Amino acid sequence: MDHDDHPALPPDSPLMTMTNSFLNDGMLLLSMPGPRLPSRDPTYYINDGNTVLLVENVLFKVHRSVLTKDRSAFETMFQLSGETDSVRSDSSMSGAQEGESDGNPIRLQGDTADEFRALLWALYALPHELTLAMTTEADCTQLLNLVRITHKYQFRSIMSWALSALHHYYSRPGAFDDVQTAAATSTSAPPILSHAGPATPGPSPSYPPTLVQITELAALCERADLLDCAMARWKRLIGEGRDLALALNIGERFNLRPVTGLAYHGLMLRGKAHWDTELALTRAQRVRLLAGYYALTKLWDALPAQPPPLTHGARCTSQQRCTKAFGTLWRTVLETGTQVMPGLAREDVLGKIMLAESVMKAMVEREIPSQGFLDGMPHCRESALLATSMRMREIKDSLADYFSDDF
Repeated sequence: MDHDDHPALPPDSPLMTMTNSFLNDGMLLLSMPGPRLPSRDPTYYINDGNTVLLVENVLFKVHRSVLTKDRSAFETMFQLSGETDSVRSDSSMSGAQEGESDGNPIRLQGDTADEFRALLWALYALPHELTLAMTTEADCTQLLNLVRITHKYQFRSIMSWALSALHHYYSRPGAFDDVQTAAATSTSAPPILSHAGPATPGPSPSYPPTLVQITELAALCERADLLDCAMARWKRLIGEGRDLALALNIGERFNLRPVTGLAYHGLMLRGKAHWDTELALTRAQRVRLLAGYYALTKLWDALPAQPPPLTHGARCTSQQRCTKAFGTLWRTVLETGTQVMPGLAREDVLGKIMLAESVMKAMVEREIPSQGFLDGMPHCRESALLATSMRMREIKDSLADYFSDDF
């Protein structure tokens, strides 16, 4: 029987259904994109370079001598690579040496193309470009990437310069006004590349550094001046009642005790109902909040009877009388503050002691009548204000100690 004599299969027969399925799957596989080929960086694939490196899916071709500047880790890396290539040559092994071609580049793991691009910018930059980094026109994202990668590969002098540039940028008044606390996943995440067309080579979209990233970097590099700038911003956020749980976690993670104490204090004043609904808090942190509540309540009960030490002036004629007068004044000021603002919570020791300092200052500077409480210490009024301010600062700086695990 000829082939044409076979009866045609019905379209809905099992065999035809299976055949169509295979055909469709095959077409689907043919239409699926394969892995993207590495693309050459438009700026730092330098024709007369002698070393090719692959970072993420981007090829860079640069001068090996540039990467070994500043006694970086690349110097050791290239020495080890040269010894390996020498062994291969002695063993008569064929093939191009690593880093000599696009097909066999040196692969850097754990870095992003933007970070490596920032490093090459610093290594190849012209003087006016470096000067621009110390102005308000600086690219803070590029500087952040530069610090990360120079820390990793031990470009010490470049890292120090980049940290100075970041500090210069963020120490300006209002520099943190537009800085997000942390990346919002819905708006700050880089877009997912579509397979509909080839990827465009070059830098990915630039996202400004967040406060969390700046804090992490300053702590990692032990850069105190930049860390102080970041902590000042955290304290301001806490004072505004914003991002308390995040501030607490950052404070504990990097042992930033002033931030930790203030964040615990702010959360404590929100009350237990709020702690229980705050998903970012751990069980241990909730226990410490409860411990802080009781510790600060006990502190406030004892504080009026415990005036801080008073340093008497040279003209003080009776230190015993003066000390007694200050004790009375101290108790009165604390009680007056509570009467002025009865809404202050009993456990809000920080708020109460700050108010007491304001009342003491107003009395000493005669902005409000002292009602005779300063008569017994005519030559130690300023010392009384100083002692009150120091006690307030001591409580503020040691807040974290009250929120301990010893409950």
